[in-house]
Amino acid sequence: MNHTPTLTPTRRTVLTAGLVGTAAVAAPALAAPSTAFAAPTPRQDPFTLGIASGDPWSTSVILWTRLALDPLAEDGLGGMPNASYTLRWEVASDERFRKVVRNGRAVAQPEFGHAVHVEATGLRPDREYWYRFRLGRHVSPVGRTRTAPRPGAMPSSLSMAFASCAQYEHGWFTAYRRLADERPDLVLHLGDYQYEYKADAYVAPGGNVRDHEGPETTTLAGYRQRHAQYKADADLQAAHAVAPWLVTWDDHEVDNNWADSIPENVAERPGFLARREAAFRAYYENMPLRPSSAPKGYDLQLYRRVQWGQLATFHMLDTRQYRSDQACGDGWDTDCPEASDRRRTITGTAQEAWLLDGFRDSEARWDLLGQQVFFAERDSDQGPATTVSMDAWDGYTASRQRITDGWLDAGVRNPVVLTGDVHTHWANELKADWDDPTGRSIGTELVCSSITSGGNGSDSAIGSYPAQAWNPHIKFQNALRGYVSTVITPDAMDVSFRCLPYVQEPGAQAFTRARFLVEDRDATLNLVEDNPIDVIEQPAARQLAETARIESQA
Repeated sequence: MNHTPTLTPTRRTVLTAGLVGTAAVAAPALAAPSTAFAAPTPRQDPFTLGIASGDPWSTSVILWTRLALDPLAEDGLGGMPNASYTLRWEVASDERFRKVVRNGRAVAQPEFGHAVHVEATGLRPDREYWYRFRLGRHVSPVGRTRTAPRPGAMPSSLSMAFASCAQYEHGWFTAYRRLADERPDLVLHLGDYQYEYKADAYVAPGGNVRDHEGPETTTLAGYRQRHAQYKADADLQAAHAVAPWLVTWDDHEVDNNWADSIPENVAERPGFLARREAAFRAYYENMPLRPSSAPKGYDLQLYRRVQWGQLATFHMLDTRQYRSDQACGDGWDTDCPEASDRRRTITGTAQEAWLLDGFRDSEARWDLLGQQVFFAERDSDQGPATTVSMDAWDGYTASRQRITDGWLDAGVRNPVVLTGDVHTHWANELKADWDDPTGRSIGTELVCSSITSGGNGSDSAIGSYPAQAWNPHIKFQNALRGYVSTVITPDAMDVSFRCLPYVQEPGAQAFTRARFLVEDRDATLNLVEDNPIDVIEQPAARQLAETARIESQA
C-alpha cells in the first residue's frame, strides 16, 4: 500500500511528468564464511528472537533460530561477537522430549547474522513434532511443528490461518497471540512482515504506540536490526512457535510499492538493487525458508509449492520481484490504458508459466494461491468509468486473465486466492467476466486485515460498504484488525474472519466477525455467521470516522 511519508516525487510523477542437515548453517550461496573464531558460550540467553519452523514437506521441515544478545544493536548483529557458535537441535514426538527422534548440530556464523536453517529430515508424514535448540547451558523456547501428509493421502481436515501487515509502531501484536491460541496446523504470512520506515514516518490514526529503532532500512545492518526488533516481540514469537509457516513478502520488507528494480522514489533508483540485495538477504536470514530460497545477489526465488496430500496445494507467489512497473502511478487511476496492456505482468513470465504448469498437474481438492495484493476487480467509481488500484491485479488485467484462464483450462476444482496488503478483511467471488456481474463465479478470494497496520481500525455492518452496490462480487468488508482462520476439508472450506476490537492497547480478545462456507465445486460464498459489535472497546474511539475514511481508500 502507498504510505509515502514525505512529498518526495515518486518515479511515476517524474516519468509521467545455512548448509542442510546435522551441520546446518545459512545456505552457502550467500557468501563464503570468514575465519571467525569459535567463541565460548555467552553468559546471557542468546535465544531472544525465539524459534520458528516452516515449509513443511511430508518427511521434513525447516527449523530456524537466530542468536542475539542485544536485538536492537545498530550494527544488526544482535550484540553477538564476531564468532561462530555450534548449536545442538532436537526434534521429539512429545512436548517433554522424552522421545527424541532426530537431532544434530548447526553452526551459527556472523556472516549470516548468526541465523541457522536446519532441514530436519527423516520425519513421518502428517505428524506433530516439537523442537528446540541448545547452546551450552542455554535452551531455546520449544516450538511445535508438523509434517504434511504423504503424497496421495486425503486428510480429513487442515486448520490453516493467514495474516499480513504488522506495523510495529501502530499497535500491539495481540492478533498474533490470538492466532497462536488457536493452534492451527499451518500459518501463512502474506507480506508486510515488517515495515521499513524510521520512527514516526508512518503514523496511525490516534498516534503510534511504540517506535521503530534506527533509520529507514536501506542497509543489511538496518534490515537485520528491524527484523530483530520485530522478532523480539513475545506475541510474534508465540505465533511462530505454534505451527510451521509459509511466508511470502509484499513491499514493505524492502520499500513501499517497489517493482522489480524500481524503487518508490526515482532519486533512489541508482542504489536500489544494492538495497534490494540487503533486504533479501536479511529476509532469508530471518525466515524459516529452505536453502532453495537462499538469495543469489539481488535475486531470491520465493515462489514455491507445498502440497498437503491431495487435500490442498499451496502455490506461494511473489508479485513484487518480477512485476512490470505500476501503470499510471502507484495509486488509484481511472480507465488507465496501460493496465490492460498484454505485455505487462505482475508475476513475470517464468513464474506465470510455473503457476500454469502447477494448475495442469494439480490433483488437489483445493488449490490455494498465497499472494500479496487484491486480486478481484475493485472499482471505486459508481459511474461508467472504472477507477481501480494500479498496485493490485487491477493494474495488470492481462496477467489476471491469463491466470484465471489457466485454472479454468486446467479444470482446477476449487481455486482460492489468499491475499493481504489492504489492512481490511474482504470476501470476494471471482468472475470470468468482470463486465457481467451476474455471470458465474470461477473462484474465491479471501483477504485478511492487518495485524496492526492502520491502528485500531473500525467496524461496519455486512453489506454497508458503498461500492458493493456496483461490485456485487464483494460479499464482505470490515476494517477491524485481525487474521483469517480456516478449516479445510474435502467437502468445504470453513472461513472465519477473526477480529480484535482494538490493537493500540494490549490484551484484546479475538472474535469471529463473520464466517463463510465455500463448498466443494461451488465458488460462492455462503454467510453462516454474522457477529457485529455494538460498541467498539477501543481507547481511540474518536478516531473511528477518520480511520474508516482512510481504509475505504486503501
